[in-house]
Amino acid sequence: MLSGQRPVHWMLRHTVGQAYDELARLAARLPLRARGTRPVVRDIGHCEPRPGALEVFARIAAGDQLRALAFRLERDRDLRWRCTAVELGGPRPPRRREA
Repeated sequence: MLSGQRPVHWMLRHTVGQAYDELARLAARLPLRARGTRPVVRDIGHCEPRPGALEVFARIAAGDQLRALAFRLERDRDLRWRCTAVELGGPRPPRRREA
């Protein structure tokens, strides 16, 4: 999806609400694609803010780019985990100098 290796509709049954819309928006830009380089997960972590919910982060390298991906998973009534929110961060913009 975000690297162009799978179509975004592959995630349709694994997402709910605005998470799918955000994935579709992100996928259109292919933010994790680097010429000739497949994305690699460099680090991953999570926290459990409440039972049945996980907030997960990953640092993903693609070529000379390093991006941060965060998403929230929630267990549904059918006991399947679904993505309910997703964010992708990139390089920080330069700080403005204070006068």
